[in-house]
Amino acid sequence: MKKIGFVFLLLFSLITYAQTSDEYLKASVKNAQDDSPLENVHIINLSKIKGTISKKDGSFEIPASVNDTLYFSYLGFKTVKVRVTQDMFRFENTSFGLTELAYALEEVVVKPFQLTGYLEIDVKRLPVEEAFQYSISGLSVGYEAGSRKPSAVSKVLGAILNPADLLRNLFGKKPKQMKRLREMKDDDAIRDLLASKFDRETLQALLQIEKIDIQDILSNCNYSKSFIQTANDLQILDAISECYEEYKVLNRKD
Repeated sequence: MKKIGFVFLLLFSLITYAQTSDEYLKASVKNAQDDSPLENVHIINLSKIKGTISKKDGSFEIPASVNDTLYFSYLGFKTVKVRVTQDMFRFENTSFGLTELAYALEEVVVKPFQLTGYLEIDVKRLPVEEAFQYSISGLSVGYEAGSRKPSAVSKVLGAILNPADLLRNLFGKKPKQMKRLREMKDDDAIRDLLASKFDRETLQALLQIEKIDIQDILSNCNYSKSFIQTANDLQILDAISECYEEYKVLNRKD
């Protein structure tokens, strides 16, 4: 009876260890339409902030454990999130299929601007979106506020006079997500992927925040509208990280 109990306890310990310990998941990624292997697919373990890239035959390996979330990203294909299961470690032929994106061309309406054919004249006739920047004597940095409204001025003054309060509102509610920033910056595979992305989709998955939150953080940290719209995801990550480091310094001084 004691031997049976010991064997049962040993088996239970081994199963528990297998489910909780970190291992290297070995699998492959392919095109779901024709089963052809996909090379250079970026795979990120969102739970551990570790990344890798698939080889020529579609194979890859990545640190993972049961219940981790894998994120697959490949140009021209839909991004996919997959929960790691015990069967993925048990069977050696695990593969993941990615589906190609179907792009539908939308109707484009060209509005006439009564162009003359002379570049210098036509450029002046095109509508321009105005943005206003406020500055205070003694400060070398200008503060972009977007539009000329009373709320814009108060927003700028709030950022200057109460930087600790402003940053606390931005980051204080998401401490766990923001602490992941340093881990992301230290992983080359993740940095390479973010350098090629401009849609903020991967950043949303990594930081677990909405796109509007990313825009609000950068706007309130004095990054221009032009930078927010045109920077790649790696530049955005570095900008958020720099702002978060400033928040931690100001928070320690309170």
